[in-house]
Amino acid sequence: MSWFTRSEDSELSSWYFRVDRRLLGWILVLIFIGVLCVISAGSVQALRKGWHWYYFLQKMLPFYVVGIATLFISSMFNKKLVLGFSALNLTVCFLLLLWTVIHPVSSHGSKRWADLGFISLMPSDILKPGLVIMTAWFLSKMEQLYSKNMFLNKAAWRPGWFSWWAYIIPFSIILLILFMQPDVGTTMLFLIVVGIMLFVAGLPNKIWMPLAGLAASVGGLAFLFHTHVHNRVMAFFKPLDPKSQVGLSISTIRQGGLFGMRDESFAKESLPDAHTDFIFATLVEDWGAIAACVLLLLFVLIIKRLITTALTVRDRFVLYAVTGATALFATQICINLATTLHMMPPKGMTLPFISSGGSSFLGYCFLFGLVLALIREDKWKQRD
Repeated sequence: MSWFTRSEDSELSSWYFRVDRRLLGWILVLIFIGVLCVISAGSVQALRKGWHWYYFLQKMLPFYVVGIATLFISSMFNKKLVLGFSALNLTVCFLLLLWTVIHPVSSHGSKRWADLGFISLMPSDILKPGLVIMTAWFLSKMEQLYSKNMFLNKAAWRPGWFSWWAYIIPFSIILLILFMQPDVGTTMLFLIVVGIMLFVAGLPNKIWMPLAGLAASVGGLAFLFHTHVHNRVMAFFKPLDPKSQVGLSISTIRQGGLFGMRDESFAKESLPDAHTDFIFATLVEDWGAIAACVLLLLFVLIIKRLITTALTVRDRFVLYAVTGATALFATQICINLATTLHMMPPKGMTLPFISSGGSSFLGYCFLFGLVLALIREDKWKQRD
């Protein structure tokens, strides 16, 4: 039964009938699953450290409230507001990234946190919406100015506000800061996402191949100059240590079987990051492989919905924005799961909407809210 009738003439009823309710509903289901996982995994971690069982849930609760409110409010934006708030998001987070250089706050060997006194945030997670949306806007503007030949047009490479240097320089600064924190995982994630967006925009092979080589060289430099990256890569090619985080993750998954252990689960008690990077292993132990496959199916449905939408939109800006959001979401899921299942060296990356992590949760809520807003506008402009 619908909450509104189409005869009602209000902003709320208009939003309700025009927003992609299926995509929004699937995201809300993901958030609900994430809350359950944080309660399960977080309670064990909190008790092990001598805290109240609800410590991590209490810590995440403000982020859940603000994030869900952000998801709904931003999904009501028009295109102008989407661009305005995306630019503000990118600018503020860029300044916070610079602040991590001036006033670094170290955690687990990485200086990726910005301490604002009343709260600590991870700028690299919160700037994801701004990076995706503003990259999409920039590509659409470049295409308008220089047509499909924007990558090889000499005029597009001359210094100016709408030239490739206006994008390359700040993006390189962001990557450099992330690389030096060190946050190699996010550095590679951003390179992959922007690379996919450029590919969809028609990046020629003569540029595509050198960029792929540049991305590979970033990984090589990380291996040579960051000790923890070197150690993780070398450990990956050795027999799996059952006492390592990945080894404990595999044990936790095996313990779950098909239907899970529920209250009898115990393997996750030894897994240090069970509520963050390895929360998928906790889900398998608690609820079993069948429930884990249901979560994976939900991820696939969201990604499929985004891809289908990208293929039908009329506005090139919306195409690039949805492409970027899909690439970011899908790539981060793949990295997290590959790490959990010992298919690649650990990267320290959350599972979107599921892991405990306020910055990541806020970033993805804002990103999907903006994407929902752009999809809504594009779809109904086609009908008008």
